Amino acid sequence: MANLLPLLLLLVPLIALSESASVFLSINCGASDSFNDSHSIEWVGDERYISTGESRVVQNIDYVLGRTLRVFSTGKKNCYSINEVDKGSKILVLAGFYYGNYDKRSSPPSFDLHFDGNYWDTVTTSMNSSVVYEAIYVTKGDTMSVCVAQTSPDQLPFISILAVRSLDLDMYNNVTPDYALFNIFRLAFGATKFVRYPYDKYDRVWIPVSEFNGYNTVPSVVSSIDTNITNKPPSPVLQAALVSANQSDLILLSIANVQKKVPIYINAYFSEVVRLDSNDKRSMQISINNNTYGEPFIPPYKRALERTILTNLTSDSNTLIALVQTPDSTLPPIINALEFFSVSGVLTNGTNGNDVKALSSLQQQFEKLEEWRGDPCLPTKFNWEWVACSSDPIPRITELHLNGLQLNGSLPDFRALDALQTIDIHNNSINGEIPDFLGTLPKLKLLNLADNNFSGPIPSSISKNNQIKLDVSGNLNLCVSGKKCETSNAGTIESSSGKKKSKLPVILGTTIPSFLVICAIVGFLVVAYQRRKATGFDVIRKPGGPLVAISG
Repeated sequence: MANLLPLLLLLVPLIALSESASVFLSINCGASDSFNDSHSIEWVGDERYISTGESRVVQNIDYVLGRTLRVFSTGKKNCYSINEVDKGSKILVLAGFYYGNYDKRSSPPSFDLHFDGNYWDTVTTSMNSSVVYEAIYVTKGDTMSVCVAQTSPDQLPFISILAVRSLDLDMYNNVTPDYALFNIFRLAFGATKFVRYPYDKYDRVWIPVSEFNGYNTVPSVVSSIDTNITNKPPSPVLQAALVSANQSDLILLSIANVQKKVPIYINAYFSEVVRLDSNDKRSMQISINNNTYGEPFIPPYKRALERTILTNLTSDSNTLIALVQTPDSTLPPIINALEFFSVSGVLTNGTNGNDVKALSSLQQQFEKLEEWRGDPCLPTKFNWEWVACSSDPIPRITELHLNGLQLNGSLPDFRALDALQTIDIHNNSINGEIPDFLGTLPKLKLLNLADNNFSGPIPSSISKNNQIKLDVSGNLNLCVSGKKCETSNAGTIESSSGKKKSKLPVILGTTIPSFLVICAIVGFLVVAYQRRKATGFDVIRKPGGPLVAISG
């Protein structure tokens, strides 16, 4: 797939023949403007879908994947987030990469590619060739993500294009929604040019094969072929067929692009190219490593027939797939089109959905956090930098590390994060009262709210919770006296009795006798100590202990 699909945009201009699928999104990464290509496909800029990375222009123009790309110099992973999809929808996703020496270093990088928290592939780029990856799967949420992740120092990930197409749910239905299909190649035998949108309304890219290892291609005499079958191949890919040049009794299908053993999924498409005489018969059977697979079949005339190969067989370049003529056949086998996929491992269900929604509330409140997209915990080792996660099959968020991120505003309600053990948000500018729900989180052990702008009293759910190690030092307007406290407009602290405590100590004059000066200084220290307690300076409580006001 990565070696064949880079040619996907080389078609001559085509006219629209059918409606597009419900989601038909084409993103030109690193670009800000939109344009229509020669296939009437609109490509949009990517700023709506990602907030990290930098736009770059390639030095060597690639007419397949364009001039721009987006490169990422920070973060474990950087993700495009697309919310146009619906939960349970089947989609085809394309991700394309063209290095083009954009950084003038002549050093094409390698990095990982993820989707929805799943490992997809390792992208290996080159100086002058583009690579494109395709996946088909069923979404498990109402958004989907595609991420690139740095795996080696000085190997900065980038991306050139990203496209999402809706598929019908009954397409490619021989695998369950727990698995994805990764395209290796998609061939149209006898075609003279690439076939894609609008002839294929799903914008699948069919690569033309006019010559194939000593076989001939034969055009069909039929101008229109009924392709109303499960996977809905476009009619043009069935208007020619591959046949043996010497009329042999089999067709061997090479899968040399497969470099390692993988589970395989194959769709083969057949349609008789001529009306046969009454004495002729074209009957064939699929063979895998000299073992028959399925029942014999006859390609229909003016209609399409598909055969799917899905087995537990792991395939590599040594696997032999053949179309074999049956004993009663008078004509050799033919094949019109072929799709070859590898099958993924079991797809993750992603991080706990309630946790993800709660993190979203934090991101909506604090703009800085919106930079992080994709699954917060998966794949393992590629979690967001400010969270820690459990190792459960459906991970839970166990720690929040938001310290020093220059967050400004009040805390939203994220009580759904009920697996949290640590909350560290010190050294920000978070204001307002401390939310009561923090003390109700059942597993919380550490709560560090130091050096912020919290005000008001500490909720009893926290002050009376002996399992929480609490630090609220450095919050100048916080009341920890145990009484109901409010900050007045003058900056003084009022107790529940309504009496104001002095804001400043008395300024001492030089004419006061020395013994009065000494008494006044002692009195000042006492007042200052009491005021530090009232304003919440250096308040720390260890697990199992009371709140402690520590003087500076």
